[in-house]
Amino acid sequence: MAETRNAPESAQGPRPVPAPEAPGRHDEESVFRRIVTGTPMVSLLSVVLAIVIGGVLMAVTNPKVAAAAGYFFARPSDTISEVLRPYAALVQGSIFNWEGTDAAAMFYPLAETLTVSAPLIFAGLGVAIAFRAGLFNIGAQGQLIFGALFGAYVGFTWHLPAAVHLPLVVLAGIVGGGLWGGLVGFLKARTGAHEVIVTIMFNYIASFLLLFLLTQPGFQRSGSTNPISPFLDETALFPALLGPQFRLHAGFILAILVTWGVWWILSRSTTGFEFRAVGANPNAARTAGINVNRATVFVMALAGALAGLAGIAQVSGTEKYLSAGVAASIGFDAITVALLGRSTPWGTFFAGLLFGAFRAGGVSMQAVTQTPIDIVLVIQSLIVLFIAAPPLVRAIFGLNPRRRKRDGTASATPTPAASGQSGAPS
Repeated sequence: MAETRNAPESAQGPRPVPAPEAPGRHDEESVFRRIVTGTPMVSLLSVVLAIVIGGVLMAVTNPKVAAAAGYFFARPSDTISEVLRPYAALVQGSIFNWEGTDAAAMFYPLAETLTVSAPLIFAGLGVAIAFRAGLFNIGAQGQLIFGALFGAYVGFTWHLPAAVHLPLVVLAGIVGGGLWGGLVGFLKARTGAHEVIVTIMFNYIASFLLLFLLTQPGFQRSGSTNPISPFLDETALFPALLGPQFRLHAGFILAILVTWGVWWILSRSTTGFEFRAVGANPNAARTAGINVNRATVFVMALAGALAGLAGIAQVSGTEKYLSAGVAASIGFDAITVALLGRSTPWGTFFAGLLFGAFRAGGVSMQAVTQTPIDIVLVIQSLIVLFIAAPPLVRAIFGLNPRRRKRDGTASATPTPAASGQSGAPS
């Protein structure tokens, strides 16, 4: 027996070769992780590149730029001024109005940006936390609608004191969005249904269900033929932070607190560790004793609850009633917000602020310079394009991926010596 144990490997026969992984599976997961967890530099350069290309598009389509370009070499400042005017109007409409007559008028754009960004932050966090668990949540739109539906119903049918009414409205929004998202996780865990397909279909169901309910007596405003609900009670609304002349409400404070809570869950809790482990490698997580199916249901329910809060920010913050357009394009913009924020809570928070500035300033840009507001959508789409293609961004800016020590998306090809192989025969 001792001789057998000490026999050379050749005498014992070749060692078993591990079974090969499913072709393409590792590559697909790597591409997904590269897209949703890119580096901060790639995200920043993606925004810069999108803004530059957006500026070129605005310059090409602006007749004033074409007229000023005719005497560019005589007075180049005129052409540059016309090119920068739309972005100046964007800043003026989203951050600071230097032409305002008083402090309220000057800082109104910033307050409007914070107001618009609140639902984007909530929905973006819902998409981001699913990304961290390896799930592509396209259903923030439907989850937002269900959160708004549940919350608004409690808001205009129950008549309670403010100390009780508003928390119940918020809780109803969390439950509505959580149920709609958790159902996706349940189908994924029990049947293997792909979450992308399921969430897209659930978006349609939620949208048409909302349209149907707004024509029913229990939801439609009395005396109105439009598909809108009654106004929510004053006790069900977020209090204004800066007075009645501003739309900024306490929902933005809640967005800050929820962002911190999501950060704590992902970074400091066992549940967050399970989410990240499942997102990194579900097979290894299962081997380590993590219940992957339970984590899938839980993370999708939590993602839906966060998106449901976005619906509450709409009905209890800005709209004050339920309508067919309550979700607008927030649920889809949230995907871009989460991608730009690299699926991190605070990154998503600041990305939500940026997109809130785009949405708030786009109206001013169109009014002042007659630039189509659709150019903002073009910029947002370009940001997604460049975030999804980090090698393209690095190539444009001349970045060398070999020097990126902490970037797991690109590394130098190992040499024979680095891989433990001798380049020459022994």
